[in-house]
Amino acid sequence: MRAARRRLCSALIVAYGLFSLYAAYTVFLRPRRPAAPRPHRERRGPRGFTDHVALGNEEWNPWDADEKNELAASQQRYEAHLKMIKYARSHLEPTSLRVQIWGKAAIGLYLWEHIFGGHLEPADVTAQWREGSQKAGKTHFSFLTGPSVVPGYFSVEAEHVVLVLNGREPAKISYATQWLHYAQTLMETRKIQHVAVVLLGNEQCNNAWIQPYLKRNGGFVNLLFVTYDCAFVNEEDIFQWPLGVATYRSFPVVEPSWSMLHDPRSHLCNFLGTVYKNSSRETLIKILKQDGLDKLCWIGAREQWQPQETNESFKNYQDALMQSDLTLCPVGINTECYRIYEACSYGSLPVIEDVMTPGDCGNSSMYHSAPLQLLKTTGAPFIFIKDWKELPAILEEEKKMSLQEKIQRRKKLLEWYRNFKAWMRQKFISTLENSFLPSDKG
Repeated sequence: MRAARRRLCSALIVAYGLFSLYAAYTVFLRPRRPAAPRPHRERRGPRGFTDHVALGNEEWNPWDADEKNELAASQQRYEAHLKMIKYARSHLEPTSLRVQIWGKAAIGLYLWEHIFGGHLEPADVTAQWREGSQKAGKTHFSFLTGPSVVPGYFSVEAEHVVLVLNGREPAKISYATQWLHYAQTLMETRKIQHVAVVLLGNEQCNNAWIQPYLKRNGGFVNLLFVTYDCAFVNEEDIFQWPLGVATYRSFPVVEPSWSMLHDPRSHLCNFLGTVYKNSSRETLIKILKQDGLDKLCWIGAREQWQPQETNESFKNYQDALMQSDLTLCPVGINTECYRIYEACSYGSLPVIEDVMTPGDCGNSSMYHSAPLQLLKTTGAPFIFIKDWKELPAILEEEKKMSLQEKIQRRKKLLEWYRNFKAWMRQKFISTLENSFLPSDKG
């Protein structure tokens, strides 16, 4: 009797499992039934329908918008289901590590909002105090930023701290050292156990000032993540970190849209920026004007750098990225610039002047592909050139590309950028966990 009951229960469980799989297949994976063939009609209508023709030789379908909406709704349900599963999984895992991030440089917003996909309250970017939290794997992260976050005047709620600092110039370094001394005091009084630093480094890689604070040199900083091609990156306790977008100018998190991927763009390329005297940027502008290419590209040159944008100039810049197939990225003080990542956000392929700039940046002990070694080693699908004289030939090839080819290229670029940020997030988390959590050995 007991064996029969056990067999019955097993059969019910198997049947339930099969039903669940079938239901998941029906909701998320089953292909939609093709629409019944409709009589061919000569396409005559307003200009707004040109997208459907440009995307291929498919027969015009007046129900196409409804089908797209249905597909988008199905995709949203599927993504919501996946998010629910990930959320449940992350909250089932025990929290082994609590990390507090102190964002005292704008690059911290790129870490939290763009790479981690986190949110901050209040949403007002001018607020004196902003905070957010997120659980990832075994680690619970909290993030603090704003002018009111000052040493000794906020609650230290974790034994493990990540300091986000600006080390670009002497005044910023002086402010950064105050935070390092505060963290050192907390270490000495055993209020915190571990410290990592995310550093917006100097554009010429003059970062020697941070060396004495590193644990490997007798200091207390366990890990360092530093921007640009810093020569002492070793992939052990010092890692290269992406410059990211200009969050200090409130560059937003951009969500790809249908039009961003599929619409024709009105310009082959764009460059909006400062043109310094006797720089390769002057050469770039001359080449564009000589060949009449400036009529095909969105060019906005200025003689002096402006740290802040007006609402009008910022919208102009975003429109240029959105309406250009390529974004021209000449070197500045460093080869790496915000423009590279901002172009990726809008699916505009960066064309990068691949030359080393003066200073101490260069080959590290781990990589030999400087400049931009982080982007190159992660397979960035950019166009790298050594001289702007190569640009006219590139633009000629660009003219020959079909819209469908450009759509595929945009998809590839946006997918790479999404994966790049996910990879940086996972690398950051696993590096902290491997360094901060006690080893299982012994």
